[in-house]
Amino acid sequence: MKEWIYGRRAVVETLRAGRRKAHRLKQAQGLQGGQDALKLAAARKIPIEQVRRNELDGLGENHQGLALQVDEYPYSHLGELLHKAKTSGEPPFFLLLDVLQDPQNLGTLLRSAEAVGVHGVLLPARRAAGITPAVVNASAGACEHLLVAQHNLAQAIAELKRENVWVIGLEGGHGAQPLGRLRLDGALALVVGSEGEGLRRLVRESCDALLSLPMRGKIESLNAAVAGSVALYMAWQARNFS
Repeated sequence: MKEWIYGRRAVVETLRAGRRKAHRLKQAQGLQGGQDALKLAAARKIPIEQVRRNELDGLGENHQGLALQVDEYPYSHLGELLHKAKTSGEPPFFLLLDVLQDPQNLGTLLRSAEAVGVHGVLLPARRAAGITPAVVNASAGACEHLLVAQHNLAQAIAELKRENVWVIGLEGGHGAQPLGRLRLDGALALVVGSEGEGLRRLVRESCDALLSLPMRGKIESLNAAVAGSVALYMAWQARNFS
């Protein structure tokens, strides 16, 4: 199955990662910029077509005059994520996303996860957003450099625990501990809940601990993508930004 990746950065990172077979690149007539994508496509002998800009409008917002036709996203499996962590020479570092449904939030978290060097991301097998072209665009192509697996999260958490990974859920409710009381520098899986409901009960109960972020303003909570990104950076800081 083929799909169209759109937006300059998303197209460039998809080509740079080279994990998907690319079939053709569409370039809007009169496009200014986008030379990185054109050079990468030419180097890989990918056909480049000049089209009217309105031909790209139906693919998605913010296409910026470029669209790349590729095979569907290559999901990994949990074993690959664990192998990458074991061979990295670093404490395992994973991100689990519990039923996020907004592509922008998912893309933002994937971009943050790639930036801090997580060894892999786990998404639920059902009821959640997957790696769609909109998510690739929202992540600025970061997901193309990540290992992302779809798995039953409760089962995945049990497997991570068997590998001595500490599982911490990001939750502001009862039983959550403040940031300073939890160590984030060891083998860690951070779990972020959905936009409206947070962590599902079974996932929450499967966590070793719950973490709350300090807040001094008048609003009750942060956006899921913002809270998750802050927690990822706090975990990276605990690892001395290694």
